[in-house]
Amino acid sequence: MGQTRHKICMVSDFFYPNMGGVEEHIFNLSQCLLGRGHKVVVLTHSYGDRVGIRYMTNGLKVYYLPIKVFYNQCVLPTMICSLPLIRYIFIREQIQIIHGHSAFSALAHEGMLIGRLMGLKTVFTDHSLFGFADASAILTNKFIEISLSDCNHCICVSHTGKENTVLRAKVQIERVSVIPNAVDTALFTPDVSKRNNDFITIVIVSRLVYRKGVDLLAHIIPEICAKYENVQFLIGGDGPKRWLIEEIRERNLLQHRVTLLGSLEHSQVRHVLNKGHIFLNTSLTEAYCMAIVEAASCGLQVVSTRVGGIPEVLPPDLIYLVDPTVPALVQGIDSAIADYVTGKQMCPFKAHKQIASFYNWFDVTKRTEVVYGLVEKEKQKNLGQQLSSYIPTGVLPYLLVVSLCYIILYILEYLVPKKYIDLARDYGQSQNEPHIHTKVPRKKRGSNS
Repeated sequence: MGQTRHKICMVSDFFYPNMGGVEEHIFNLSQCLLGRGHKVVVLTHSYGDRVGIRYMTNGLKVYYLPIKVFYNQCVLPTMICSLPLIRYIFIREQIQIIHGHSAFSALAHEGMLIGRLMGLKTVFTDHSLFGFADASAILTNKFIEISLSDCNHCICVSHTGKENTVLRAKVQIERVSVIPNAVDTALFTPDVSKRNNDFITIVIVSRLVYRKGVDLLAHIIPEICAKYENVQFLIGGDGPKRWLIEEIRERNLLQHRVTLLGSLEHSQVRHVLNKGHIFLNTSLTEAYCMAIVEAASCGLQVVSTRVGGIPEVLPPDLIYLVDPTVPALVQGIDSAIADYVTGKQMCPFKAHKQIASFYNWFDVTKRTEVVYGLVEKEKQKNLGQQLSSYIPTGVLPYLLVVSLCYIILYILEYLVPKKYIDLARDYGQSQNEPHIHTKVPRKKRGSNS
């Protein structure tokens, strides 16, 4: 596997078998880091009967912790209940850098806190945008501000996301980098033979939730179907708003023109995209929309709302940007259909080649390595310095939580000393290669492991 330069633990509540932009980002980044000689393990919670250690492609080691989901695929943020297990994994895998993903992930913030108290370096990638007015946004922003107060470095997937993170989390701008997402263009390739040329197919691949603009979609579908007899909709994804699309379909007798595919495996997305001519994105907020990049890579003309970081993602000749309103989206679809009929759309293979030159995971990985190199050079903080970094947030009781976690770590070091924990053998390490073992009697080591 080559010489290991960094030992990284990706921590998030969102990972396989759950599918989404965050999950895909973690997996692809981990694969490229493994390919470049780094050691990478993933830490997430259990999914059904998927508990324990699993190995994925190229020996990517995944720890599915035996922690139940509390709400929306996230664990309950107790800060201390999972501390012994997370500490054991960090020591066993000899982790140097904790890389948390997603502001919604309670496990990511717990892992980063525990890692900092153990003297490890932390990096956080923010994949979302938040507002500033509603109650949930205010509480989330304060929680992010507390969590990132002592984080070594933050990564945002767009410049709009960086501005949002700096404002809501009060992070110093020099501690935030912009590294966009990417797409596996070798997987998302055009295949025009799968298109039904008797119809113009509009594809939507999204979670059917409010922030993805499902309410807008429910108004657009009957209006477009009434205006064009040769237009059909292909909708992939599931969520709490699916009932709304089903109701609109039944009420307008559009069963033969609106197909709901339900939840899709990531391997199925390409086949769905290649059946379409136009891709529609109705998101109300988006830091970086991976779906529109995948659609453009498959040669579809994209119609999307002009929100968040979306204007930064694709060039003007590959996307129609409109306001997040029903009339504007209908007008954008009208323009896309007119250009398709007159042959003004870009050739799918030319669009694919253009996307391949813009986004690739190897470039993202190299830029992430630079961040890892910067945080490795930073000096380790003692407990007093860490506590002082939380004072500007104004939430002084949180200092008690951090202090309690530190005391528990100190007690665990007494009960289960670091020297009694066997170090895990790296994937690909030969049985003949020397492996570090603790120099204590086997009986004593076994009784404490």
